[in-house]
Amino acid sequence: MPDDAPLPFQPAPSAAPPGDAGVRLPGWQPNPASGAFAALDLGTNNCRLLIGTPHGAAAHAGFRVIDSFSRIVRLGEGLGATGRLSDAAMDRALTALHACANKLARRPVRGLQAVATEACRRAGNGPAFIARVEAETGLRLRIISAREEAELAMESCAPLLEAGDRRALLFDIGGGSTEIAWIRIHPGRRVPELIGTISVPVGVVTLSERCGPSCFTEAGFHAVVDEVAARLRGFDAVHCIGQEIRAGGVRLMGTSGTVTTLAGVAMALPRYRRLLVDGQVLEACVADQALGDLFALGRDGLAAHPCVGPERVDFVLPGCAVYAAIRRVWPVPRLTVADRGLREGILLRLMRLDRMRPDRMPSDGQQPRRIPRPPWQGCA
Repeated sequence: MPDDAPLPFQPAPSAAPPGDAGVRLPGWQPNPASGAFAALDLGTNNCRLLIGTPHGAAAHAGFRVIDSFSRIVRLGEGLGATGRLSDAAMDRALTALHACANKLARRPVRGLQAVATEACRRAGNGPAFIARVEAETGLRLRIISAREEAELAMESCAPLLEAGDRRALLFDIGGGSTEIAWIRIHPGRRVPELIGTISVPVGVVTLSERCGPSCFTEAGFHAVVDEVAARLRGFDAVHCIGQEIRAGGVRLMGTSGTVTTLAGVAMALPRYRRLLVDGQVLEACVADQALGDLFALGRDGLAAHPCVGPERVDFVLPGCAVYAAIRRVWPVPRLTVADRGLREGILLRLMRLDRMRPDRMPSDGQQPRRIPRPPWQGCA
């Protein structure tokens, strides 16, 4: 796991796990005696697991990370051309999911949400793959909508909002799609209101497969910027976002490898450090300069850069092109960088719902108000 975890999530060291020999979970069940919660996110490019415990009892409390897992699986490889998940991609994802199942078998948790996103949403064999995952690992993944994905990212990033923010524009440049959320902030409310969302079917993996080499040229890069900007203008017109930006009080927030890389380059970090990047506010001109620096490096320079590396070299410039399109349509003067997203949003939601359980005694000693049991109880 990274050296630093993002605020307000506080990392804790954990013992090195044993080997990743396959373990079949016979249908995951919650362990009420555990104080930990887990979130599993199977995306187009990565498989990630995060396990944490609540940090404090207040409704706005964060959590303490006790274990994590992340592996590049490229589940969406070839999906744009065939409309299906390939056998090799599914096998890579299953290997990573077996590793996640092992961790959960060794560290029982009180609540678990396991979700799949764009690749499984789009693939014709996505539901069949989800059934195979449960049969082979015991993990029940749920394919979530683009709107729910945006809601969870919004919940995780809400602590980065500040007094004076009226609206927020949150974007997540993923592997298979880019999610945009237009948000209204209500003073005194923990979770903002989601006004509208758009899921643009372009991400770093799909763009890399379709036009990756051309993104290393000025003409190819700007062609992607033009394409994505055209897709965003309709959403802008519906919600009058440009007008709101001119009125002030709109925060632009990005959560993805693209924006965290831009931050690492802008801050001239000798190696990526999550604690320094998460929550960092960059002047737009500084982020633009970092984008220019990345473009100028070329493939070899990107592969050698400590904030990029050879595994991500093909994805950085397509992601930067999507970011440049967002900046073109919505010229907000500052960018808030979030190294948090779907998994953190799931954990915060699980913990918030757990505090609402009818068998929990309030801190003032009064009898708890009877409410329905949260829907996630007892299901993956």
